[in-house]
Amino acid sequence: MATLQDIGVSAGINILSAFIFFIIFAILRLQPFNDRVYFSKWYLKGLRSSPTRGGAFVQRFVNLDFRAYLKFLNWMPQALKMPEPELIDHAGLDSVVYLRIYWLGLKIFAPIAVLAWAVLVPVNWTNDTLELANQLRNVTSSDIDKLSVSNIPDYSMRFWTHIVMAYAFTIWTCYVLMKEYETIANMRLQFLASEARRPDQFTVLVRNVPPDADETVSELVEHFFLVNHPDHYLTHQVVCNANKLADLVEKKKKLQNWLDYYQLKYARNNTQRIMVKLGFLGLWGQRVDAIDHYIAEIDKTSKEIAKEREEVVNDPKSIMPAAFVSFKTRWAAAVCAQTQQTRNPTQWLTEWAPEPRDVYWPNLAIPYVALTVRRLLMHVAFFFLTFFFIVPIAFVQSLATIEGIVKVAPFLKVIVEDDFMKSVIQGFLPGIALKLFLIFLPSILMIMAKFEGFTSISSLERRSAFRYYIFNFVNVFLASVITGAAFEQLSAFLNQSPNQIPKTIGVAIPMKATFFITYIMVDGWAGVAGEILMLKPLIMFHLKNTFLVKTEKDREEAMDPGSIGFNTGEPRIQLYFLLGLVYAPVTPMLLPFILIFFALAYIVYRHQIINVYNQEYESAAAFWPDVHGRVIAALIISQVLLMGLLGTKHAALAAPFLIALPVLTIGFHRFCKGRYEPAFVRYPLQEAKMKDTLESAREPNLNLKGYLQSAYVHPVFKGGEDDDDDEYGDDKLGKFEDEAIIVPTKRQSRRNTPAPSRISGESSPSLPFSGKEV
Repeated sequence: MATLQDIGVSAGINILSAFIFFIIFAILRLQPFNDRVYFSKWYLKGLRSSPTRGGAFVQRFVNLDFRAYLKFLNWMPQALKMPEPELIDHAGLDSVVYLRIYWLGLKIFAPIAVLAWAVLVPVNWTNDTLELANQLRNVTSSDIDKLSVSNIPDYSMRFWTHIVMAYAFTIWTCYVLMKEYETIANMRLQFLASEARRPDQFTVLVRNVPPDADETVSELVEHFFLVNHPDHYLTHQVVCNANKLADLVEKKKKLQNWLDYYQLKYARNNTQRIMVKLGFLGLWGQRVDAIDHYIAEIDKTSKEIAKEREEVVNDPKSIMPAAFVSFKTRWAAAVCAQTQQTRNPTQWLTEWAPEPRDVYWPNLAIPYVALTVRRLLMHVAFFFLTFFFIVPIAFVQSLATIEGIVKVAPFLKVIVEDDFMKSVIQGFLPGIALKLFLIFLPSILMIMAKFEGFTSISSLERRSAFRYYIFNFVNVFLASVITGAAFEQLSAFLNQSPNQIPKTIGVAIPMKATFFITYIMVDGWAGVAGEILMLKPLIMFHLKNTFLVKTEKDREEAMDPGSIGFNTGEPRIQLYFLLGLVYAPVTPMLLPFILIFFALAYIVYRHQIINVYNQEYESAAAFWPDVHGRVIAALIISQVLLMGLLGTKHAALAAPFLIALPVLTIGFHRFCKGRYEPAFVRYPLQEAKMKDTLESAREPNLNLKGYLQSAYVHPVFKGGEDDDDDEYGDDKLGKFEDEAIIVPTKRQSRRNTPAPSRISGESSPSLPFSGKEV
């Protein structure tokens, strides 16, 4: 068990690590050749030019102004200068609201920390329960534990202080949450009202279009909306299964990168041709000329792309029963997206279309009927992933202790028993071991979310974030507490009467706070400071810039600014909310460490959002209900655990007064859900009508159909990647998106169609009659 000295050593190591990271960052960001890495946001906006283009040769690569190095922390105040409205214009509402999660943590825990240290710490410290417990020789503790509720004797009236503080913490947390929910909801509505015109404002995604033997999906969609939305329907774009085509395009892009690399390499030294082996990793196989080989492979892949593109366009089986349907007004799109279209609730399902950047195209090809099965399979897989992870995590945690190291490697006993090494192991190693063990988890969870079939990147990240939060709660929080109590107090379980076991657990759980303190310092202090270095993007940029870049466009594509990473960042923040709320009335010693994390992370990520991150999509803070719900869940968990803890302390008179807290908290959550959540799941018709009216007054001659017609065409049909195959792009896809010759339908089921079909040519391939036949 970590002592106060161990915590001090761990704090020193992590503070020193963070300081070193900041110094390295300060030096790297000042060098001109790193400018595109640490200020990539401004390059992508076209507001910054490369400093390597002018001046002396040395100054193009190294900053010789030594005065700049003296202010190596000036990026911190600069990150705080940009006002929030300007930051919204610069980075988007998603990024700003993500930052407000850190600010929310500061607003909640700063007053709680002051109150807890002023009231609870003296109440806990002025007891000698743990010292008396040493007489039993079955409970381990440290000086830190004397600041916790474990140091209060059973049946003590002092527990009333903790109950009153629990009510105070709950009331304050709920008040801050409510005000923040109201603020974010207003920010979202204001953002939606003021943002520029976007295709998703006029478009809905229609899924599970019923099959029809006489009409194609495109004709069926057009007829349905001409009948049911005759005054508002504008155009549509059917969804096609172009996943194989997209894979071929990506393959060609990689081959082109290798060709560029070998051409540049040969241009630098053209004395002899470059030879490569075709075997695994180029280690064996036939030796061929590298440039000729990749030119041939690119030509072969281009032919495959042309063939596959032709098949996708002409094969009816490649058209999925789904479409992006656009309307003449936002009001009409809101009505369609938020209403049931037919008496059969499983057909013609409508939802707001993601913005084009947010669409995850591979999943649009998944049949709607398969989604339920896929999600059921992933629920089962996640259950086993979560609970089977407990065993290896407990094993790793057991090795990250003095006893575990000596047991596995007895020859290290002399080293680990040194006072300094002992402090490092107990105060630093457990946290870093847990963090390293979970390094691949976000990728696994994102793969699971993709398999489930979500159609937007934002929904993929939200699903992955939810599961990451559950995993953290079970494996990082519960598993660490339970395994800690079980292993550290094993002798107590075996050598005492059964009625003493609950008491031992009640004393042991608060003692696990020392482990979480070390984890916060490793992950929340040094980890956040390390984020600003961006080592992986820095290395990859210079490798690409050296071996692949030939044009300014190539250099821009070599930049990897990344994004806020909601699927990994938000669950980590929620773990700190959980730890803070659980341990605030139990071990207030934890709170200062959490406050430092929130403050440091707010500054670091504000700097990254301003200068580096380029958000992949804009959801207008649609994730905030998830954030609010998980903080509420953490609050309820803290209340239940406090009730259990006081129950083991025989506070029979005081504990029942805590029962009302979860009930009141759930009632508060239901109020917020009914009052504020609709702003995040529905678009008010009044707001839509106002925006439509203003736009029609400002731009009466707007060609909206031309603006929307190709907005939701699959990226592989937009050229761009394959300029040599453009003849297979927009022209061949025209029958899905261009207005064609008018052909009236003759099907009895379409007698009520108020307008003729505009999909097919002179004769519809799906209809037995032409437009002239009666």
